[in-house]
Amino acid sequence: MTIRPITEDDLHGFIDHALDAKRHAEVQTYLEAHPDVLARIARYTDQRDWLRAALAPIAEEPIPSRLNVSRLLRRQRQPLRITRATAIAAALAFMMIGGVGGWIFRGTESLPATGITALGREASESYSVFATDRVRPVEMQAGERNQLINWVSGFLGRTLTIPDLSASGYNYMGGRVVATSEGPAALLLYDNGKGSRLAMLARPMADAREAPMAAVSDKGVNGYAWANEGIGYSLVGAMAADNLHSIANEARRQINRT
Repeated sequence: MTIRPITEDDLHGFIDHALDAKRHAEVQTYLEAHPDVLARIARYTDQRDWLRAALAPIAEEPIPSRLNVSRLLRRQRQPLRITRATAIAAALAFMMIGGVGGWIFRGTESLPATGITALGREASESYSVFATDRVRPVEMQAGERNQLINWVSGFLGRTLTIPDLSASGYNYMGGRVVATSEGPAALLLYDNGKGSRLAMLARPMADAREAPMAAVSDKGVNGYAWANEGIGYSLVGAMAADNLHSIANEARRQINRT
């Protein structure tokens, strides 16, 4: 069977997880056979992650008052006083509202989730992106544990604890920094050597300094989330939540012990 040549569009689609399963597998096979291209794609992935983390706070900033839609509409009713600058500002405001609003309310008509519900959703989204990546799921390998701890402990405001889940059959793979609605977060990945992976997300909590463990679920990814001393944690995987309860309890026990 002849495989279509791998193009730049395919490579960028691979980075953005925009390919169908068959094409994704073809690109992955190609990258495994071309380490130079794989290294370039890894750099692109790193740049994407850093840009997302850096720009996340900007995306959350309120629209300037001078671009308030109600204010612009009132001016619009006074045609003799409308200037070209005002017209441009109005157009920009509608574009911003359309873009930001479409992103916030994608797939739902409810208000954005908060607290550990939001934390669980962020963990599930990170799991879907990185735990399924067979090429570069983590930025720092298990052997670089200390470097990762030093990297993320600054924005967590406390020393990151990496739970040992080997007694449950899951070995620590490594981790990375990911962007969330509340800023950067630490993502830790675990693997059982049989194709099953778990992801743990940790980030500061602005709205739930302490929260008991609760089940979370989003798009087929299940798990548990809780908050302790201002830090939120969520352990998720593509399995029934009941199967994760004891593992999440063990992770919480180790974190609380430190």
